Amino acid sequence: MESLPPSYGRVSLSLLASQTHVNLLGNIHGGEVMRLVDSAAGAAAGRHSGGPAVTAAMDEMAFLAPVHVGDILRAEAQVNWAGRTSMEVGVRVETEPWNRAGTEPVHVASAYLVFVAIDESGAPRQVPPLAPQTPDEVRRAREAGIRRAHRLARKEEILAARRT
Repeated sequence: MESLPPSYGRVSLSLLASQTHVNLLGNIHGGEVMRLVDSAAGAAAGRHSGGPAVTAAMDEMAFLAPVHVGDILRAEAQVNWAGRTSMEVGVRVETEPWNRAGTEPVHVASAYLVFVAIDESGAPRQVPPLAPQTPDEVRRAREAGIRRAHRLARKEEILAARRT
């Protein structure tokens, strides 16, 4: 299977935040941001793997600033790491006012998700290896490997605690 660069599956999805997306405080509900993040990450994972991929975990989600009605919300996603059947996808979410062109985007959220590629019967299938090409892509792959090691260690620790 031929290796693919992270740019192969890179995806950008946008949403114009409206009144239908608000929480009780009048800001855009975090769940709406999470839905956009999951959709962008799923599209990137599907592109990289060449078919369907399902969310296995949301490893980390950090909300950094509120999103307001009328903001253009944009999620940029790319595969940071690829294993045999799973991939880590990083997503950066930025926002800018719809009516002020040229305004510097505000970084409002970041997330890391794990996806598993599946075949038509729902079984895991092999994904292409990732071939980072830029220093930033190499850094992201290295950091994704660290997060993966932490996820696996945490899982093993929990299972060991259950056995005692």
